[in-house]
Amino acid sequence: MPSCPIQGFTIVELLVVLALISILATIGMAQYRRGVTHAQEAVLKTDLFDLRDALDQYYADKAQYPASLDALVTEGYIRKVPVDPFTNAADWQTIFSDPDPNNPTATPGIADVKSASDRTAIDGSKYADW
Repeated sequence: MPSCPIQGFTIVELLVVLALISILATIGMAQYRRGVTHAQEAVLKTDLFDLRDALDQYYADKAQYPASLDALVTEGYIRKVPVDPFTNAADWQTIFSDPDPNNPTATPGIADVKSASDRTAIDGSKYADW
């Protein structure tokens, strides 16, 4: 009987290959998740910068802060209130201004915004502190 020229892999060889593939896949997933988090942090920083810039422009034009973030949209300072990338909602934590001693009848408005997320950033700080 002639010998077969095709030989298969042993179970040990297959297990070694599967182990290597799973290790590489695990490393790849960790890098992917870290990359997604970096991208979300970049979006959060940009959104905070844009909202704070719009608040400053509103104050410079009207000498008072807006009563809500929707006022920035209706007045044309921004197109829409951005979505927080970590909460997936436009639920920004708003910080109201102190009453103006020069204009006591003016109502305090939104002077600053922060993320409503309670998660921790890659650098160890809280997103709500940015």
